[in-house]
Amino acid sequence: MKVLIPIIAVIAFIGANTSLFVVDEGRQAIITEFGKPVGEPITEAGLHFKVPFVQEIRFVDKRILSWDGYPNQIPTKDKKFIKVDTTARWRVVDALKFIQTVRNESGAKARLDTILDSATRNVISSNNLVESVRNSNAIIDVIEKQKIELDKRKADGETIVEEEISGDIEKITMGREKLSQLIVERADSELAALGIKLVDVQLRRISYEKSVEAKVYERMISERQRIAAKIRSIGQGEKARIEGRIEKDLRKIDSEAYRRAQQIRGLAEAKASAIYAKSLSKDPGFYEFQRTMEAYKKTLGKKAKFLFSSDSEYLKFLKN
Repeated sequence: MKVLIPIIAVIAFIGANTSLFVVDEGRQAIITEFGKPVGEPITEAGLHFKVPFVQEIRFVDKRILSWDGYPNQIPTKDKKFIKVDTTARWRVVDALKFIQTVRNESGAKARLDTILDSATRNVISSNNLVESVRNSNAIIDVIEKQKIELDKRKADGETIVEEEISGDIEKITMGREKLSQLIVERADSELAALGIKLVDVQLRRISYEKSVEAKVYERMISERQRIAAKIRSIGQGEKARIEGRIEKDLRKIDSEAYRRAQQIRGLAEAKASAIYAKSLSKDPGFYEFQRTMEAYKKTLGKKAKFLFSSDSEYLKFLKN
């Protein structure tokens, strides 16, 4: 009897150890019997029981899991070849279906690769590129407001140097977020059979194919150069206008200064002549002498030769 008690205790311990299992938070369990699932999934955390030696436990994560796709080259509806990099979040909503169809997370991600890549390709190729890039038409509203403001400033006479946006900005009807929702809707119908539910899908990155990207960069560079040339031309025109105004102002200043100088000079000469006339009128003889001396100064030079009679009036002051 003493020998049986330890044996019974060991057997009981082994039986309890193999019949009890713990389900952690964030996980769920499926009980399998000879590889075949039995019963409903156990979704509540805690201590649970199973038939020892016969039944096994398969644990399945019930938290939100992530999936990252491979960048794929996809043609859009308007014939633009782009690379689309997608990411998604998903979770297991039916552990029994999950175990029966994909068995584990590796199998689930393999099916997600196929289903999500196909849904993404179908949605992107059915819409224009702009639908994958923008979420709203807010940029068009902003541009319209800017144009109204610029027209108002131009009407007020202000010189505006603006950068124009070439071409028409296409309006969107769906947008990036709605495309993501559409991908989720198309993929969910197939994933439901796997016990998987998509939380969301995001277009993480969109880029042009290499050859198209080079052409886009060239077009962007030429556009910037065109805008720079336009701004430079406007600047040259503004420079010419300012220089013309300055030249006009300088001529006006010079003309006014010349007029003022001539006016002052005329007044001064008139005043000098009046003083000179007044002084000479007091002695006519002195005036005659003064004028004669001025005539001598202008006509009698070092090499001058004259013939005068002895009674010439011109020489009367020299005789004396």
